[in-house]
Amino acid sequence: MKLIIQSILLLSLALLASCEPSQKEKKSMQNKRNLTAEEILKKPDYLAISYGGYRENTRNVQPTVSQLKQDLKILQAINIKILRTYNVRLPHAANVLESIKQLKEEDPEFEMYVMLGVWIDCKNAWTELPLNHNEESEYNASEISRAVELANKYPDIVKIIAVGNEAMVKWATAYYVQPHIILKWVKHLQELKKEGKLNKDLWITSSDNFASWGGGEHEYHTPELEELVKSVDYLSIHTYPMHDTHYNPIFWGVLHKEQELSNTVKIDKAMNRALGYAISQYDSVASYVKSLDVEKPIHIGETGWASFSDRHYGPKGSKATDEYKQALYYHKMREWATENKIKCFYFEAFDEPWKDAQYPNGSENFFGLFTVDGQAKYALWDEVNEGTFKGLKRGKKSIKKTYDGKLNDLLLDVDMPPVKKEITLNH
Repeated sequence: MKLIIQSILLLSLALLASCEPSQKEKKSMQNKRNLTAEEILKKPDYLAISYGGYRENTRNVQPTVSQLKQDLKILQAINIKILRTYNVRLPHAANVLESIKQLKEEDPEFEMYVMLGVWIDCKNAWTELPLNHNEESEYNASEISRAVELANKYPDIVKIIAVGNEAMVKWATAYYVQPHIILKWVKHLQELKKEGKLNKDLWITSSDNFASWGGGEHEYHTPELEELVKSVDYLSIHTYPMHDTHYNPIFWGVLHKEQELSNTVKIDKAMNRALGYAISQYDSVASYVKSLDVEKPIHIGETGWASFSDRHYGPKGSKATDEYKQALYYHKMREWATENKIKCFYFEAFDEPWKDAQYPNGSENFFGLFTVDGQAKYALWDEVNEGTFKGLKRGKKSIKKTYDGKLNDLLLDVDMPPVKKEITLNH
């Protein structure tokens, strides 16, 4: 009897082994998922998001590979296929790439790509010395070099390099540079592609505010910017209506004629106008690019809506930030981008408390679709209901809804936008 049982066990193990894909089959499956940047950006069902895995109020505490893998599994569950990172100076981006590599080795079905950000500063940025926006930091060259190294080490994952993050927009007073500095590095990377020192299908861009891509004031319309538009593989633009509910609220509020409507309808109409404002900024860049007689893809490198603030955007200010409005903006933006075949790197995946560590209630700490401890905000409550996150955790906590899933409690924290006589932007 013992011999019969052993024989059955051996036969069962052999059958199980035969069902497992071979190394050759695993490699073949991965190759089918080794898409180019152009292919990835054209796929409407490949969602994109900005990602930082920081869980503490300082970047001195780097997330571990194990923690990053937890996050990536959560993001995969909501069909995120493309992550955007911001610098290679810190270990974070390299660890994200290594985490994806390990997940792909563990599961041939796992598929995720990266838009690798390169941080660019002006001379003397973040020092006590006088800033020089016409010259660049001595650290930029090593940042570019490191990005090239990572792109070549993980060619099946790194599909885009973005030179700078809001590095040309002039309100970034602490570090912005003139376009010729971004242009220099974009040309350098394009030349490396021609020389075979970078993958020829790797796309190069810069991720910046819509204004600095030509959609704003004429002071941005320089010959260097024109050349930059012609040199990148596509334009990655940022648009943040939420910020302009305070700084330029021409679109924000509830009209007098809407006062008889229900509160939810009034908020929905206000958020439709916020989306229209974002679309108008996208269109302004498209119009500028067309005026140059250039045809380039234009995608959204950043847009988002914070779920909390007690300053400019909260109940003491424009009354814009809460989970309800965040959810409306998220879904409306995703729907518009998908319908128009525009890739939207939504900002962002998880709350990151280091963003405004000196002021814990600042809006920068609350742009995530998930809280720091892994609770799904209102935008993702349906996914929780559907069991999308079953078995997944952030840290030791399972993914649950904020407010314990009680919509009435959430609505108590929703403030009505201000009443306005007229709104000058119509879309």
